[in-house]
Amino acid sequence: MAIFIHESSIIDENVIIGEGSKIWHFCHILSGSVIGKNCSFGQNCMVGKNVIIGNNLKAQNNISIYEGVRICDDVFLGPSVVFTNVINPRSFISRKDSFYPTLIKRGVSIGANATIICGVEIGEYALIGAGSVVTKNVPDFALYVGNPARQIAWVDKAGNRLHFNAENLAYDSYDNTAYRLYNNRIFKV
Repeated sequence: MAIFIHESSIIDENVIIGEGSKIWHFCHILSGSVIGKNCSFGQNCMVGKNVIIGNNLKAQNNISIYEGVRICDDVFLGPSVVFTNVINPRSFISRKDSFYPTLIKRGVSIGANATIICGVEIGEYALIGAGSVVTKNVPDFALYVGNPARQIAWVDKAGNRLHFNAENLAYDSYDNTAYRLYNNRIFKV
């Protein structure tokens, strides 16, 4: 499948974009970035230097993915999601050697206008509610909301709440996988 890049977008040298990916209006992909297959970037997105993005990313409008952020396969980013890469920025102090790595794992969905503070990991299939501010690591399958974001439930691969029975078992509505809740973590049975 061909790559689509809108004529208003800028792609720097030394960028890899996987087949089937689409880069829409007014985007800028900086040097050294790697974008997987079948990704879609809405209007006005920026991918910073040396960012690595897996396959099947859906990034809505107005998102900047800064150096230090790594995104795995099958991730959804709602409109205007914000990533940071420095804990204590100052305009008069260069802190490019102090970027904190941020990892967004497989299957994560992040709602519109959420802010992800640098240095965190968001676990597989976690769901971050719109407008949330994530300041700490998020476990796999966790539903986090608020400012600062806190866990309110567990979700399955489809993003539906998991309901655990008396034996702490729940079943995924997407593929019927069984999960056990133990010590505040989800384990595949």
